[in-house]
Amino acid sequence: MNLEIENLEVYYGKIKALKGISVSVKQGEIVTLIGANGAGKTTTLKTISGLREVTSGKIIFNGQDISSLSVHARVELGISQAPEGRGIFPGMSVLENLEMGKFFRKGRKSEFKEDLPRVYELFPRLKERAKQMGGTLSGGEQQMLAIGRALMARPKLLLLDEPSMGLAPQMIANIFSIITEINKQGVTILLVEQNAQQALTRAHRAYVLETGSITKEAKAKDLLNDPHVKSAYLGTGAHEVFD
Repeated sequence: MNLEIENLEVYYGKIKALKGISVSVKQGEIVTLIGANGAGKTTTLKTISGLREVTSGKIIFNGQDISSLSVHARVELGISQAPEGRGIFPGMSVLENLEMGKFFRKGRKSEFKEDLPRVYELFPRLKERAKQMGGTLSGGEQQMLAIGRALMARPKLLLLDEPSMGLAPQMIANIFSIITEINKQGVTILLVEQNAQQALTRAHRAYVLETGSITKEAKAKDLLNDPHVKSAYLGTGAHEVFD
């Protein structure tokens, strides 16, 4: 599984949100995008998943140009996203939310029966609350549900947008431990995260995105010690909220 973004440009009306960025994600990696509010990180994920239209450039997934494919076609190829704000269905049960994750996926019924226990193993709390309405869950539980639903699509590439947003420190640590475990199980991850410290600690490689352009690319552990990154995103003057 390889993802290659080549000279990607995306507009919101007349505003250029992405200015020719190039990003690569290799099989088995966790790659993170960090940057301030409005930098274009969420736009990048939405464009990969098909929610935003490519203006120019290419998105190559496993050697195939997917730039013009529909969202469901990309899910079938193995791209799944847990969106910013979680996007769960509040009036549906936990189980019903999880079942929605397999909606666009092709596969045998026997595979579907394997997926639910796998998600419940990662997130035991979801099993405990299988019949509970999604809207009544805590913020951390809703984040678990959003990730679990994305995993029900059996992704080769999992896109995670701000998984720690609004969560207490203990829950953040729990979520990131689970993200690491998901990666160890063979799922490649592209992560957008407001908690740059956690993201850079867990990721293999990282990109810094500033006003629609990539300004730095390095091993994540190297960026932890980069003076600009430390002052902008890791120090006492770091931004607390990212897009």
